[in-house]
Amino acid sequence: MQDLAAFYQNQLLNNTVPFWFPRSVDQEHGGYLFMRDADGSLIDDDKAVWIQGRAAWLLSTLYNTIEPKQEWLDAAKSGIDFLNQHCFDTDGQMFFHVTREGKPIRKRRYYFSETFAVIANAAYAKASGDETAAEKARYLFGKCIEYATQPGLLPPKFTDTRPAKGIGVPMIMMNTAQQLRETIGDPRCDEWIAKWIEEIKNDFVKDDIQCVMEQVAPDGAIIDHIDGRTLNPGHAIEGAWFILHEAKYRNNDPELIKLGCKMLDYMWVRGWDEQYGGILYFRDVYSKPVQEYWQDMKFWWPQNETIIATLLAYTLTGDEKYARWHKMVHDYAYSKFHDPEHGEWFGYLHRDGSVAQTAKGNLFKGPFHLPRQEWYCAQLLASLGY
Repeated sequence: MQDLAAFYQNQLLNNTVPFWFPRSVDQEHGGYLFMRDADGSLIDDDKAVWIQGRAAWLLSTLYNTIEPKQEWLDAAKSGIDFLNQHCFDTDGQMFFHVTREGKPIRKRRYYFSETFAVIANAAYAKASGDETAAEKARYLFGKCIEYATQPGLLPPKFTDTRPAKGIGVPMIMMNTAQQLRETIGDPRCDEWIAKWIEEIKNDFVKDDIQCVMEQVAPDGAIIDHIDGRTLNPGHAIEGAWFILHEAKYRNNDPELIKLGCKMLDYMWVRGWDEQYGGILYFRDVYSKPVQEYWQDMKFWWPQNETIIATLLAYTLTGDEKYARWHKMVHDYAYSKFHDPEHGEWFGYLHRDGSVAQTAKGNLFKGPFHLPRQEWYCAQLLASLGY
C-alpha cells in the first residue's frame, strides 16, 4: 500500500498535471485550452464548458489538499473568471461548448455544466476565500435542485410516449453535494444526498438480476427496448464509489458499504472484459446486441472510476477480492492507456487494447477523471497512514 500511495501521488504531480499545466492556461482569453494531441499540441482551440469547470475544481483542490501553490490558485481563477464571464446564457443556463473567446456554440438539455460550476466555485472559494464564488456555488446548487425536481424548466429530450429517467442525475448531484459540503458547506447537502442514494437504491439497483440500470421508467421498471436495456458499467461503478465515499463520511455506515459494494460487484461482472481486460463501455442487460458501435471499446474514464471504487471497497471491507480487482484494473489501465513518451493517458482504445486515436483532450476528455483518480487514491491511502 505504501508503494501504491507513492505511485498515485507521483503520477499525479509529475506526470498527469504537468501534461496539462501550465501550458493549457489561456493567457489571452482566460480559461483553458484542452483539445490536445498525444504530444500536447493543440488540435482545436474551442472550449468545453464541462471541462473548464472540472479543471478549475482540480486546480483549486490541489491547492487545498496538496500544496498552496500560487500558480495553481491563479490558474483556477482563470477558469472561474472564464466560466462566469462567458459560459452563462441570458436565461441563466450554461452553455456546453464555446469558442476560445467565449462565444456560444452549443447548449444542451441538461445541467451538468452547472454541476461542475458548483464544485469549481466551491473549491475555489475555499482556496481563495472569495465569498462571491461561495455564493455562486450555493446559488447554482439550488438551481440544479430545481432542474432536477421541477419538470418543464428545461426542454425535454424525448416526448412523453416512453418516459424514462437516468442514473446520471442522482449520481452526479450526489457527488456535487458531497464536494460542496466538503469545501464550503451547505445545510441542504445531507438531506439531498440521502434522497439521491435512496433513488438509486430503489429504482436503479436490481437485485433479482444483479445489475445497476443506466435508465429506467419513472417508477423504476426496466424499459425493454434497446435504449432502456443499455448498461454503462463505468457509470454505475462511479455511482458505487460515490456511495462508498458517503459511507466513509458517515463513519463507515454498514448499509451504505453494503449498497456500494453490491453495485460494484454487479457491474464488475457485467463490465469486466474477461478476454482482454478493462471495463467495456456498454452492455445489454439481457446480453442482447448493443446499438452503439463503440460498445466494446475501452474508454479511459470507466477504468479511473473502477480503480477508485475497488480501492475504496477494499479499504472499507478488507475483502481481498477488491484488492485483486484493484490490481487487475490498475495494471490493465496503466499498461494500456498511459503514454510513457508524453505522459497522461490516451482516451480511447479498441477492445484489444490498441490505441484507437491519439487525442488526450477533446470536448469530453480533459484533466478530470484521471487526475481525480490519482488524487483521490493518494489521499485515501494517506488518510490510512500510507
